Order: sequence, then structure tokens, then C-alpha cells
Amino acid sequence: MAAIAKAPARPARAGRGVRTRDGWWAGLFLAPQVAFLLVFLVVPLGYAVYLSLVQWDGFGPKTFVGLGNFTAQLTDADFLRAVWNTAKLALITVPVGLVLAVLIAAGLAGIKGSGFYRVLYFMPVVTSSVAVALIWQVILADDDNGVLNSTLRRLGLDGPDWLGDPGWVIVAIAIVTIWSSLGLNVVIFLAGLQTIPPQIVEAARIDGASSARIFRSITLPMLSPTIFFSTVVAVISSFQAFDQIYVLVNPAHNEGARTIVYQVYKLGFKDFQFGMSSAAALILLVLTLLVTLVQFAAQKRFVHYDS
Repeated sequence: MAAIAKAPARPARAGRGVRTRDGWWAGLFLAPQVAFLLVFLVVPLGYAVYLSLVQWDGFGPKTFVGLGNFTAQLTDADFLRAVWNTAKLALITVPVGLVLAVLIAAGLAGIKGSGFYRVLYFMPVVTSSVAVALIWQVILADDDNGVLNSTLRRLGLDGPDWLGDPGWVIVAIAIVTIWSSLGLNVVIFLAGLQTIPPQIVEAARIDGASSARIFRSITLPMLSPTIFFSTVVAVISSFQAFDQIYVLVNPAHNEGARTIVYQVYKLGFKDFQFGMSSAAALILLVLTLLVTLVQFAAQKRFVHYDS
């Protein structure tokens, strides 16, 4: 009886052995990714947190100041101005860029030769951001060589100093940002439109629904997961805007173009205040996480995942 009772234990041990062997293989394949994350994400993030708690110019001894760097940044007029400029850039570029991309994608869907227009719209995305900024410098310049203002003057209108006026520079940056990122969103929305079953649209047409009603009641709800994804990416991208702005407008001479990332760069690599710079970078990280969490909480009300 004892031998009969112990017989089922062999398959159980064999199963545990297989699971253990699979676990070792899984660990072996995951090890490079884990090592990459540790070296290039966890360790730098941990070091940034450490630097944010000290005062250090890069050469001398580090002095522990606790949360003093965070307090200094949150009460600093330059940093608060950078936060406001970044928020204005996001408030302009995200809704305007996404609405334009949805309308263009809806217009291109199903037409002949749409591949040519996709390439045309996508060209700015694969163009160097420095080249894009230099081209738009010529277009937006407030002199006789400025294409936009010269055209406006021929029409009897006086254009603003797009790149020199602190009140207009964020609009100029938004125009360039929307133009350079429009193609990517158009391609994403075109892919999203292809997932909408054509029989649903056809059934709505048979029932007498107009194109506007189909777009409002069918296209937009079924495209909402794609819109949500693009919104999250666009907001994060607008929070991280730096290189194109730095070439297009020298933020050192125009306070209206100073974003949070520029403030992080200035504190670290111009003023050599690495503690302050790390604190500003972590505040940007927290702001990005908070806005993303709000977006994920809000998406439950307007994103439809059922087909």
C-alpha cells in the first residue's frame, strides 16, 4: 500500500524539474534586458536622486542639503516660467496636432494614391530636427529674408517677430513642432482607421447616416484607443522638447522659449549646479508621471475598446 501511495510523487517531481529548468532558461534570456535596465535606467536614476539631495559643482566635495534643491526650484521664478512655457507648448501642440492628424488621416483613408501622401507627410519625421529648425529659422525670420513675414507684408499685413518676441515664440515653436510630428500621427491614425470594420460603416450608410454622423458616431469612438495612445505619446514628447527649440531659438536670449528640459540643461552644463539640475529633472519626471496617470484615469470614460 505504501508503494502504491508514493507512486504519483514521480510526475510531481518531474514537473517541478521541468518548471525549474524553464525558469533557468527564462532567467538566462531575461538577463541581458535586466542588465541593460540596471545599467542605463536604474543606476542613473538612483544617482540622479542622490545628486538632487546634495550641492555639487562637479569638482569639489558634495554637501548634503536634503530637499533644499527641490524647494529652491519650486520657488524659483525661472523654473516656474519654464514649467508654464512647457505647459503652453503642450496645450497648443497636442490638441491642434492630433485634430489635424485625425482629419488628414480620415481624408486620406480609402483614396487612390494615399501612399504618396503618406510619404509626403512622413518626410519631416525622418528629417533631422536640426535641419528642420534651420529651415524654419529662414521661414520665420523677421527680416527681408523671412519667407512668412515677407509674404504677409506683400498682403499689407505686419507679421510679429516670431522668434524674437517672448509672447510669440511659443506659437512659432508650436507651429514647427506640429509640422514636424504631423506625419507620424497621420500614419498611426491611418493604421487605426483600417481596423474599423467596413460593414459597420456600410450599414450606417444604408440606414441613411451622413458622413459627419458616421465620423462622429462610428469613426471617432472606434478610433479612441489610437487617439488615447497618440495623446499620451504627444504629451510626453512635448514635456521633453529641447533640441529643436535650442537650434530654432536660443533660449538664453529669449525667456519665452525656456522649457523645463532647457532649465535642466542650463543648471547642469552652464551653471554647474548638478544638484539643482537633478532636482529639476526629477520634478519633470514626477509631473510627467502625474499627467500620464490622469490620462489613464480619464481614458476609462472616453476610450472604447470593444469593436
